[in-house]
Amino acid sequence: MSGDGGAAFSSSRAAVRLERIGGHMTELLELHAHKGPALQIVFVPGNPGVVAYYQEYLDALYDILEGGASVTAISHIAHGSRDWEDAGRLFSLQEQIDHKLEFVQQQLNQRPDVPLILVGHSIGAYIIMEILRRFPSQVQQVIGLYPFVTLNRNSQWQGFLRRVSETSALCTATSTLAGLVGRLPAAVSRGLVKVLLGRVWDPYAVDITRRHLLQSRVVHNFMYMGRTEFATLPLEPDWRFLREFQSRISFLFGTDDHWGPLSLLVNISKEIPQLKMVVEREGHLHTFSCTKAGSHCVASHTANIIISHIACAHL
Repeated sequence: MSGDGGAAFSSSRAAVRLERIGGHMTELLELHAHKGPALQIVFVPGNPGVVAYYQEYLDALYDILEGGASVTAISHIAHGSRDWEDAGRLFSLQEQIDHKLEFVQQQLNQRPDVPLILVGHSIGAYIIMEILRRFPSQVQQVIGLYPFVTLNRNSQWQGFLRRVSETSALCTATSTLAGLVGRLPAAVSRGLVKVLLGRVWDPYAVDITRRHLLQSRVVHNFMYMGRTEFATLPLEPDWRFLREFQSRISFLFGTDDHWGPLSLLVNISKEIPQLKMVVEREGHLHTFSCTKAGSHCVASHTANIIISHIACAHL
């Protein structure tokens, strides 16, 4: 695992698999190590928790680590286009955490001797820290990308989204509209999504949005999950927890991200200066995985954090 990012493997090798986890049909993206894995990496997405958005990122991370790690991304319950069994049900942040705990327990049982690293994007960073709480002796490292782990009282956009998520009529109207757009001919729905997002997202992300998110049940679920995120997350980090596990927690921040603002980095630096934090300076959006450039940049940062942690552990 050299970390210099030059491996020339074919793209899009991640295998899509459905597995029942905690009683819920779940979509997984998997990349298997070439030999016995030196590491197992579990990736938890943000919200919406559609793992297809992260395929470019996961492929790049796998390449940089030269195929020496097994990499698995797990979707959120009822956020996928294939898990119809839970249609009509809404799942909270805590239920999504319990779902990931169940999966990680399975991974630990199957590969008890392979070091486990957790990577989470946005609210996924909060989820992986909850997993660390549950399995403190078995999780070697957690890496939060553009971490949404505390509420940002200075973000007007967060305040707006919170009000929308707490208004049932607006949630129903939004999810219904998304479902109606999803029923339009593919060329029309793709064109509408492209008008809204195409200026900042690459075409593959536009197509994933059309295929996965334009369903009323999916939109209703990620809005409900968002509502419970706003009700659950604190205004300040759990300082005691961060101090206790500072050697195993790392964060990657963006330069302009209201979900994981630089003010949070500053506060953590003051309270726990030894905790490893990196700022991505290329200016990628919070939705980094929706562009190839963002995916490869963040994959490089992730790999460097992992390799640095391994090197320090062997000193």
